[in-house]
Amino acid sequence: MKKTFALTHPKLQPARLVDAIKHEIKKYLARERRKSLPDGTDYWTFDCRFGASEAEAKQIFTSEINKQIDAAAAAQLPEFYIEILARAAIHKPRAADDAE
Repeated sequence: MKKTFALTHPKLQPARLVDAIKHEIKKYLARERRKSLPDGTDYWTFDCRFGASEAEAKQIFTSEINKQIDAAAAAQLPEFYIEILARAAIHKPRAADDAE
């Protein structure tokens, strides 16, 4: 998903618009996680970028998306850009504790 969301709407309140945007992103993440994994991979991970525009977008974690949207709304930005790209990954085994 590479999309620019407007934070202004002639009929909707900004808080309701933010809720709708968050819901759309949540649905997208759930839809991507439901897709079947390629052979040899364990889970889906997401590469995310967020910014006022595509040129200003910086890399963020998936868990920070809602915080960034709230910050953009609080700063009264007219729009923001978000990029979420799904990527299949493999869990790395944990290192064994030799100290015990």
